[in-house]
Amino acid sequence: MPLLSPAELAWYVTGRFYRRPDQWLADYGYFLHLSGIDAHLFAGAIGETTAHFTFAAKPFLAGGVSNGALELGLDPAGEFSVYLQREPAGDFDWPESFAQGERIATFRRTGLVVGTTLSAQVGTHAVPVLADNVFSALLIDSQPFEFGGRRYDLAQLLGRGVTQFGTASTVPIAFRAIAPHPPTYDLVLPFTGSAIALGAGV
Repeated sequence: MPLLSPAELAWYVTGRFYRRPDQWLADYGYFLHLSGIDAHLFAGAIGETTAHFTFAAKPFLAGGVSNGALELGLDPAGEFSVYLQREPAGDFDWPESFAQGERIATFRRTGLVVGTTLSAQVGTHAVPVLADNVFSALLIDSQPFEFGGRRYDLAQLLGRGVTQFGTASTVPIAFRAIAPHPPTYDLVLPFTGSAIALGAGV
């Protein structure tokens, strides 16, 4: 289980941003690829309901600023955790389902995250056409785990943490809350993220 080199691919994820009516945000999703794990990450066809490795962020309150056609979302430093679900149960209509199973790692974003949404003028309206962000996160906790007949520890794979580059759709997804799992959300956007390892550090 060799440590990834600095800037070597660490993972691919996909998930959704969820905004509550009080403007608090969180993101949830699953791993499409996790470097160093020598086993299939899904219990069947690839999708959220079969994903063994999921992630969930602590809710946070973001700020924002405008600069012409750019809308900048300013997310504070915060944490997200990685979970191993031996019996996958992820469901985008119940986002908290991604925070189930064994918590195998927790990361803390190193500082302010700036997300950029580009809008184009269509008639009298500004229409969002692209959203992206980038952040670094340090691994602050890691627990060894067994999967596919082997023993792993994300600290021994990723080192200090990751830098992730994300792209989000600007087309909202309708949210259907699954009772009894409130709250409801007034905005849900899908995204994908690609992360590189920070390496062992000094």
